Amino acid sequence: MTTTAHPGTNGRGTTGDPGGTRERDGRAPLGGLLWLVWRQHRLVLGVLLAAAAAGAVWCAVLRGQTAAFIDAHHIAGCSEISLDPRCDGTQKAVTAFRDTFGPSLRLAEMGLVLLPVLIGLFVGAPLIARELEAGTHKLVLTQSVGPLRWLAVKTGLPALVVAGAVTALSLVYTWLWQVAGDEVSGFYWYSTLGFHALGPVPVAYALLALAVGVLAGLLLRRTVLSMGVTLGAVVAVQIVLAQLRPYLLPAVTTEFPKDRPAQVPDDSWLVGQGHYTRSGARLSDSPCDAAAGYEDCLRQHGVVGQYMDHHPASHHWPLAWIEAGIVLALAAALTVVAFRVMRRRHG
Repeated sequence: MTTTAHPGTNGRGTTGDPGGTRERDGRAPLGGLLWLVWRQHRLVLGVLLAAAAAGAVWCAVLRGQTAAFIDAHHIAGCSEISLDPRCDGTQKAVTAFRDTFGPSLRLAEMGLVLLPVLIGLFVGAPLIARELEAGTHKLVLTQSVGPLRWLAVKTGLPALVVAGAVTALSLVYTWLWQVAGDEVSGFYWYSTLGFHALGPVPVAYALLALAVGVLAGLLLRRTVLSMGVTLGAVVAVQIVLAQLRPYLLPAVTTEFPKDRPAQVPDDSWLVGQGHYTRSGARLSDSPCDAAAGYEDCLRQHGVVGQYMDHHPASHHWPLAWIEAGIVLALAAALTVVAFRVMRRRHG
């Protein structure tokens, strides 16, 4: 008995797909969607992976060079002005270290600070906006691909690539900074650039930039406009969190009587200072002029010493993880909004 295939079917029981690339429920398989997204964005994602790999190799080589210099000149933990007797006579070596390796360290630091912004501009913003602007998303959505599934794959694959590339680069840079950072190079963990280049912080901001770009593209449907909004939004978040950063963790207060010099370690982040009185009251601004009679004036106001509010180096990683958590939560919230917008428009 001869069986005649029904028009529109093939021997594997699928419909409307001569190549047999659809699942039995009529939906395009996940592998096909992933391959499509990779083919669409392989150039920019490939450049990102290549740049991260090259940057990681460069940082690893730079670590070896800086470690050899520090060991040869015995300047570990020393700065140009150090109170540690062990560092006496090392000022010229520290200066030579900064002259030799400072530009390279600054370039690596700047690269990690700018990378999240570049990801938002050239990966996140065009990811959806270009599809909507050109109308090519309609072709995909008519091939039995649900809008939420399309958005999940469209954003999920780039997010995995971004997270992997930036994490690897950040880990290698942090490995470099553990040898060359803080006192010797003057690249302190609490500086604006230093904090944004270390540990989980650049990874969190990269994912935030991607989420901002996707949502902007979905709402604005214009690539260039979405890029501008993404740039402004990411920079605004960085500025706001930089202002809040000193308060994410309680600072440590150290009091210095008048007969002791007020000095905290070089790697401590000083966030406030002033005088305190016998009653324990704080005077953030000096009540006296630095001219003649300064000490008499302080005694008249009951000042008995100085205080310094600071974050010691041990606060670095807790502060970094707290800020990264805030940024990741914001990225997750924007992603949820993007899926709701997609459901409302195309669900």
